[in-house]
Amino acid sequence: MKLHELRSPDGAGRQSKRKGRGPGSGNGKTAGRGHKGQNCRAGGGVRPGFEGGQMPLYRRVPKRGFNNKIFTKVFAHVNVEDLNKFEDGEVVSYAPLKEKGLVNKMYDGVVILGNGELKKKLTVKAERFSKTAIQKIEAAGGKVEVI
Repeated sequence: MKLHELRSPDGAGRQSKRKGRGPGSGNGKTAGRGHKGQNCRAGGGVRPGFEGGQMPLYRRVPKRGFNNKIFTKVFAHVNVEDLNKFEDGEVVSYAPLKEKGLVNKMYDGVVILGNGELKKKLTVKAERFSKTAIQKIEAAGGKVEVI
């Protein structure tokens, strides 16, 4: 089979309606838009949810209920492999992490994740640690301090 021999199956292609091409087409003159009014004009129509000036449903319905999202805590993520940028025996907390460019913003604290390998002995101070991060830091001879 060659590219020029390919063809779509029967009934797969449908010709588009050519609107406004005379009375013989069955869709001439107003082209299915009716006579006058906002929707017959070019660029006309209304936004989704518009009900002709009536107070729309999404504003009529009372907004009630509780959402836990306001209580969620957001942490800056740092992987264990990124801590290799520090010198042996150094104390790593938020300020040194920001200096090295590993953290941009404090948010609700810093979380140390266990991705990668740590080759240096460090004392790491952070709000949260993953289990694997704790194992890897202690295996390298370092300490973990939860703030």
